[in-house]
Amino acid sequence: MSLSSVVIEGMAYSLPPEIYTSSDIEKKLSPLYESLKLPTGRLELMTGISERRLWPSNFKPSQASAEAGLKLLQSGIDGSEVDLLIHCSVCRDRLEPATASYVHRLMGLGGGTQILDISNACLGFLNALVLAGSMIETGQIRRAILVSGENGAPLVEKTIQLLNEDDHTRKSIKPFFANLTIGASAVAWSIAHRDLVDKDCPTLGSWATETDTSYNELCQGDASGDDLVMQTDSEELLHAGISVAQRAWAKFLKVQDWEPNDPELIITHQVGKAHTQAVLEALSVDPSINFSSFEHLGNCGSASLPITYTLACEKDPQNLIRKTALLGIGSGLSSLMLSINP
Repeated sequence: MSLSSVVIEGMAYSLPPEIYTSSDIEKKLSPLYESLKLPTGRLELMTGISERRLWPSNFKPSQASAEAGLKLLQSGIDGSEVDLLIHCSVCRDRLEPATASYVHRLMGLGGGTQILDISNACLGFLNALVLAGSMIETGQIRRAILVSGENGAPLVEKTIQLLNEDDHTRKSIKPFFANLTIGASAVAWSIAHRDLVDKDCPTLGSWATETDTSYNELCQGDASGDDLVMQTDSEELLHAGISVAQRAWAKFLKVQDWEPNDPELIITHQVGKAHTQAVLEALSVDPSINFSSFEHLGNCGSASLPITYTLACEKDPQNLIRKTALLGIGSGLSSLMLSINP
């Protein structure tokens, strides 16, 4: 449950150029708002999300991931020396082959690179960090690239259609509300054995997990032809998620040998204002050390947490040398918490 020789060699990200404000989403929902007499501005007020970005619906997850991956390679990483590529997204190009195969081709990686997909709702990227990091720690591989490309456009567009076309009450729209917070982004990290890197880099540390699958019906998404559909019991999911996160946090502090106030930077999964406040309060974490991106990116699934850490380090390079706790959670429910040390 601890790593000591694995560093984050590089980080990169890609964002769609098109920005959709919460006001834009509400305008598209004007038939629903008028029929139910809903006040405008409630979407941003309830979530804290002022805007999100979306690629066109036909923009594939592999294209998004490869955009970020190619930016990562431009930092000086040799694609022929990558032992493992993991695609970590909720969104995938298709069932077969692995979306990682398309990313591998688009990035021009070498023939010696093992490829695979890891999918675990919004927790996939952290799961991949633990898996690939453990393989590096034990000498099975030397370097891995992890990518996530999420595009919420198909889900957002289908949700708007369903809400406008069907007869709804204020109660019946609740399971669809979380869909309107979804955004799009892509992120890529290279992790490697510290012996391969001739610069100071953040080091992956200890991790702990807590899983309670008795809550796996609270957020369920699926494909419907070319569309995506999802329904979420947001209130129950929040309560259940907090309970799981509290148990994971207790394990995490013990294995990392930290006191609750030892982390200098906190990155959580980016759901929205209410979720973030509830998590920080439940874990007794000082909100001033939290860095968030949901205000301008929305919930980008598995890309949310890693892109938020990447943006935090871009905004303030001192964050690269701060003791950091990555607090991940994914519907199912499972929480994984991982430390990053100077």
